[in-house]
Amino acid sequence: MKKLVIFDLDGTLLDTVADLANATNRALEYLGYGTHPVEAYYQFVGNGIDKLFSRALPVEQRTEDNVQRVRSIFVPYYNEHNADCSRPYPGVVDLLHSLLLQGVQLAVASNKYHEATLKLVRRFFPDVLFASVYGQRDGVPIKPAPDVVFDILRDTGVEAGHALYVGDSGVDMQTASNAGVESVGVAWGFRGEMELREHGAVHVIHKADEILGLLDKE
Repeated sequence: MKKLVIFDLDGTLLDTVADLANATNRALEYLGYGTHPVEAYYQFVGNGIDKLFSRALPVEQRTEDNVQRVRSIFVPYYNEHNADCSRPYPGVVDLLHSLLLQGVQLAVASNKYHEATLKLVRRFFPDVLFASVYGQRDGVPIKPAPDVVFDILRDTGVEAGHALYVGDSGVDMQTASNAGVESVGVAWGFRGEMELREHGAVHVIHKADEILGLLDKE
């Protein structure tokens, strides 16, 4: 029986792409760069916001200085507007409550910067008790490095073999593999089923409550 389910945030628990796109486009426009349709951001996100900004910038402008300029405009705006359009995916809230009722611990491991990760979790899941919530933190390698998963396992006292890691991207599936945790890919997220399977997803699900059927699988 699994004792812990670790969730990615963007594209897994929450559909956040429109707010990410709006905040990035606002920063790009302010700095005189072209903007992108929301649909383009499905391929830009997943590796932290600095990589998001680099992908959104023109190829010849992808310098560290320019990334930080975009960041300086993005962060204060996104901090105020990160819940304008974002919403939980269908069935997610009910799933979280069902897991808690079964005595399963919950955690979040995101490449979104830590402040925004905490704010979104509190905003959309105020009555869900998460044992551990981590976003991107200074000095901690981002996913697919397994460090954040190791931190969660240590926080919860759960061994890797008793945990599931749930995410929507190849980065998430690699993170799970690197941490020795069974992976669950969600087909409703930003990247789609093909990428999940190409990166070794142990399970791929299409509805949130399908996770409940995986708790006692070996």
